[in-house]
Formats: sequence, structure tokens, C-alpha cells
Amino acid sequence: MKVWAVRKRNTKTPSYNVRWSVGGQVFSDTFRTKGLAENFRSKILRAAHDGDEFDSGSGLPESMAEKKPTLTWYDFALKYLAMKWPHAAPNTRVGINESLAAVTVALLDDRLGRPTDELLRKALRNWAFVLPGPNDRELPPEIANALHWVSKASRPLVDLGDPVIGRAVLDSLKLKLDGTAAAAETVRRKRRTLVNAMHYAVDLGAFPENPLSGVRWQKPKVSSEVDPRVVANPHQARALLCAVSYLGGYRRARGRRLVGLFAAMYFGGLRPAEAVGLADTDLTLPAIGWGSALLHRTRPSVGKQWTDSGESHDDRGLKNRPAEDVRRVPIPPQLVVIFREHLDTFGTAGDGRLFFSEGGGVVSSSSYYRAWQEARVLALPPAVAASPLARRPYDLRHSALSTWLNAGVDATEVAERAGNSVEVLLSRYAKCIDGRQEVANRRIEDLLREYE
Repeated sequence: MKVWAVRKRNTKTPSYNVRWSVGGQVFSDTFRTKGLAENFRSKILRAAHDGDEFDSGSGLPESMAEKKPTLTWYDFALKYLAMKWPHAAPNTRVGINESLAAVTVALLDDRLGRPTDELLRKALRNWAFVLPGPNDRELPPEIANALHWVSKASRPLVDLGDPVIGRAVLDSLKLKLDGTAAAAETVRRKRRTLVNAMHYAVDLGAFPENPLSGVRWQKPKVSSEVDPRVVANPHQARALLCAVSYLGGYRRARGRRLVGLFAAMYFGGLRPAEAVGLADTDLTLPAIGWGSALLHRTRPSVGKQWTDSGESHDDRGLKNRPAEDVRRVPIPPQLVVIFREHLDTFGTAGDGRLFFSEGGGVVSSSSYYRAWQEARVLALPPAVAASPLARRPYDLRHSALSTWLNAGVDATEVAERAGNSVEVLLSRYAKCIDGRQEVANRRIEDLLREYE
């Protein structure tokens, strides 16, 4: 290695040049004053004297090489959110937000000035992990201060390469931000987001491979089977629909506006968001017999901050299907009658929707959920009302599909009407199909009799 003396460059503005060689390759750097150049040259000589290893690309010793700033988990999470948000559905955005907030809290150090847990939750859920991000809009002072503290207290992303830390973070997903236990499905969803984020970290070059893949961690078991206790029989379903019609009295008609919505879930097996999106032009309603509904639109309720339109309800195609896909669902005469009566009484919203609020807006999930709870109290005996039977409006769809399967309808046809695969249908409703045990018992009994 060779280091030349400082050389003055004869330019319009005086400058001083330092030249040195590493492995036969000459490097140089220029400084405004001779003192700065001499100081730099001294560092090069000292590093060579101490035996430091020099980089062949930059020509600098390790002690002088420019170090990249450490990427914190919080900064990485903001990058990941910005990458995922534009292409994610609103409900997926909610899940990503929840997951990133949980991991961020788990990767904070114990420095002084920690905001309260309530303020941390508010800052992360409502401001940090929602686009536009915290760097692109004006924040309330307390939120800005909380997120500034988070940015300083967030641990480096590379810490997730430590299996002990990785396991601790995974364990933290079992709790909500308020410290209460999270449901198994929630834990599974948050873990899926974290794993996906680690794949993105690999793409950015932060890790050679997903650091969580080697962590031994027991995932909570998630049951996808429908609880047979939620399934209402036809008599109970009719009693519930009748009770809905009485809500709010005859003149206010609050309940009567919703009878068709709930009936669509029970008689047609529609998902709530599919029923909310139904329009007059989607229906074939003959005077007698079966009709049909051509489903192509859903209106899930997610909140204004999660949709691109700024409306509380997203406007999307069918679940888990291409945006242009449609599904034709036969609807029985009972539902045809209910729909015809609803149209005669209330007409449609401005865009043709069957079900709308008194102001013409989209029916919110919170309003029809509250109405359903009131109807259960009216229709069911106290002991039954306290049970899981039809506890949620979605349970009407479960009741419909279970009824069809128990009626002997072919599983392929039920799956087609429901918008599920046959495999998902049978795995979810296995416990709701009656009579299979009796058939099996008879077959076993007949076989044993042959050997008596």
C-alpha cells in the first residue's frame, strides 16, 4: 500500500488532493482546505499501521467506511404498508394495520417518555399505519409526539433475525393491543401478515431468508367448522324474520325495511355484503314459482379510512372471485314474495339497491346487527336467546346451507349457490349435517348381523 503527500490542485477555487493505493488500484479524495486533507491522510496511514482491512471497492478501511443507517422495524413497517396498501382490499388493509401495530409495540425498547398504551394504540392504528402516512399529513401534537417517540424507540429490523426475539414477537400476537387475549383466527391473521412482511424484508436485502422460518412456535389451532348450535331451523328462522318486521313500529318501518335483507341471507344463502349490494336489476321475480338473483356486487362495511373512495362501504365484486365474475342463485318462492312486497312498499335507492337507510344510504352493518339482536329477544325464549342460536346475521347463511345439505341437495349444487368450493363447504358444515350417524350405525349393524 502507498500513500502520497497532500497535493494542492491549481483550480479557480483552491483544493487539496489525497491519493493512496490499495491492491495496485489508486484512489483519491479532494478537500477544501489543506488541514482537512492532512487529517484524512493521517487516518489512512493510522489504519494501515494498525492492520485494518481495506475495501477494494471504496479503498477505505473498515473504520472509515460509510455505514448505512440502521433500518428500524417501524421505518420498515411504513415501507411495507406503502407497498401493500394500493393493491389491498379495505378489509385486508384493516388486518395489515392491526398486525403492524401489534408487532411495532412488541419491538419497542424501554426508553423514557413512553406514551400511554391508549395513546400508542390510537397513534399506530389511526395515524401511523393508514395511508396517507404520518409523514404525508399534518398530525395532532400528541400523535406527532407519540410517533416521534416510537420512531426513536423502535428496535432495528435485523433484531428479528434473533430466534429468541422472533419467538417473543410471535407470542405477543396472542394478545390484543389492550392486553386481552386474541382469538385464534386473529392470531393466525396477524402472523400471516408478519411472515409476508418478512418476505418483503428479504426482497429488500435485509435478510438472506425469512428469519421466522427457523423459529419453533406453536400456532394456535383455528377451527373452520360451523358450530351446529348457531343453525336455526325453518320454524325459528320464520319467527325471527317476523320479529324483525315489528321493530320500530309500523309507521317508522325500521324493521320492515330489513326483513328482505335477512330473508336473502336465510332463503338465498347470501353473504350479508352480497345482500346489501342487491339491486332491482339483479333479480328475476316471477309471479309464481322460483326466481333468481344474479350476484356480482358486494358492499362490505369497513370504515371511511380504509376505502379509496372515502365511503364507509366498499364497492367490490364477489368474494374470492375476479372482479367481473357473477354468480346466479336460484331463490325460492318464499323469498320471491318477500322481495316483491319490499319493492312495492319501499321501492329502491337511487342506484337501484333494494335495501337502504331512510336517507337513501347503504345499510350499515352496525344498524342491521343491532336490529337482529332486538329481534332475537322478541322471537326466542330467554334460554334460547342466551344461546348461540343465530347470534349473528351471518348465521342465517349458515342455517341456509345446512338446511340445503340436510334436505339432500347435492354438495356440488350447494357449493355453486353459496359461492364456495365443495371442499370448503363439506369441511365447514360437516357437523351440521344430520342423519349421517344413523346411516353409519345401520350399515355397521347390518354387517354384524351377517356373522351372527
